[in-house]
Amino acid sequence: MNKVILKIAAIAGVLLSSAAFAQTTLKIGLQDDPDQLDPVRARTFVGRIVFASLCDKLVEITPDLKIVPQLATLWTWLDNKTLKFTLRDKAVYHDGTPIDAASVKANLDRAKTLPDSNRKSELATLVSVDAPDSRTVVLHLSEPDASFLSQLSDRAGMMQSPKSFDKDPGKNPVCSGPYRFKERVQNDRIVLEKFPQYWDAKDFHIDTVIFKPVPDATVRLNDLRAGGLNMAERIAPSDAETVKNDPSLVFMPITGLGFQAISVNFANGPRGASNPFAKDARVRQAFDLAIDRDAINQVVGMGLYQPAFQPFPPASFAYDKSVERKGRDVKKARALLKEAGFDRVKVEISYGTNTIMQQVMELIQATGREAGFDISLRPMEFAALQSTLARGDFQLGQAGWSGRVDPSGNVFQYVSCKGSLNDGKFCDEKLNKLLVDARVEQDTGKRKALYAEFLQRMQVERPIFYTYYLPWTFAVQKRVKGFVPYPDGLIRLKGVELAKQ
Repeated sequence: MNKVILKIAAIAGVLLSSAAFAQTTLKIGLQDDPDQLDPVRARTFVGRIVFASLCDKLVEITPDLKIVPQLATLWTWLDNKTLKFTLRDKAVYHDGTPIDAASVKANLDRAKTLPDSNRKSELATLVSVDAPDSRTVVLHLSEPDASFLSQLSDRAGMMQSPKSFDKDPGKNPVCSGPYRFKERVQNDRIVLEKFPQYWDAKDFHIDTVIFKPVPDATVRLNDLRAGGLNMAERIAPSDAETVKNDPSLVFMPITGLGFQAISVNFANGPRGASNPFAKDARVRQAFDLAIDRDAINQVVGMGLYQPAFQPFPPASFAYDKSVERKGRDVKKARALLKEAGFDRVKVEISYGTNTIMQQVMELIQATGREAGFDISLRPMEFAALQSTLARGDFQLGQAGWSGRVDPSGNVFQYVSCKGSLNDGKFCDEKLNKLLVDARVEQDTGKRKALYAEFLQRMQVERPIFYTYYLPWTFAVQKRVKGFVPYPDGLIRLKGVELAKQ
């Protein structure tokens, strides 16, 4: 009998060992460490990458930017200000509670009313939410909003368990996606584990996902090549050939929807009030002329960083080629400074330190000097930059944006008078009206005309200096199968598998 028991135990041990061996862990290298893991309060792009696995949204997008179901299976505009959703049946949050209409209402109400919510401007036209039954949600808008549905395909539409709202969801998120939160070690790792009760669990094949912040692009690539990472985002352009020539890796770039830019502090605290850039538009125009975007593209971007002079990417219907230009104009920049009463202007740029951004800012510093700008650089950890910008402790600040499907999502938060990411507190009533009118208008042709007028006025005001469009450059091990890059730069793990080595 003892021999039989021992034999059974041995077989069980082998089975358990095999099961453990079969567990798959995917390690993803991020350029930065996310801020907090509450989609309502979060600001960082890398946070959105984590949220793509952690938190489902009401609707999702496809790689060609079409809106498709996620937690909502159907939606209908009852009129141009009333949007009705039908929710997916039997979907649950990570604490097991149902994802029903009441919980969706609670999420949207929280995003609208939480004092430090960064989703307020995205949901600015949402007046009220009704939940007539458990699977029906009706949204009432104050005015027609052509961008509204696309906003719900991002953080504004992410659903968390209302039971977690008073338990610091930024540190302990209880969300709704295919993976649930396990642990976080600041600046080291975020660990998610597969959620077995997820409504589409069968299409997610990775058991554990580890996001590792590695700000240095060279280190990030070396970790990938050495096997410490299975996937890395934002590979440095200078490393593209290295990846292409490595037989164990695959280079997967895609043109993005977003931009890199530099914002001006106009009126956010003492540093805004004393900022020479805030006092005279000619100083801002001169600085814009001093930026050598072509040099940034060729020297830093290796031809991958298309120069940007506007918030709308070339793929957008709002893109206006008439505001584009070649090179820079040092002579005109100096003349504008002289007209404004300056020989030279001192200014500080605050930015999130990483390999690429350090190179970009040093190039702007060097080329700006020739045009009359004495630029000091203030690098800091990326999450720290977000709080620095929010409290107004800057003169010029990095304003990277990962991009949105609708053009309003690429500009409203930054330039409208009450935009949640308008850290410099810039406000121009004419520009603000154009942005509001363009968001309300349903006709694409009329919206394009409004955005064209907006861009012409932006050439004068220059509250933000667009520098280049963001390409999303992924590198993955060849054993990573099924990964599809999206123009929004997020990492979606549906269908992704990790082949045995």
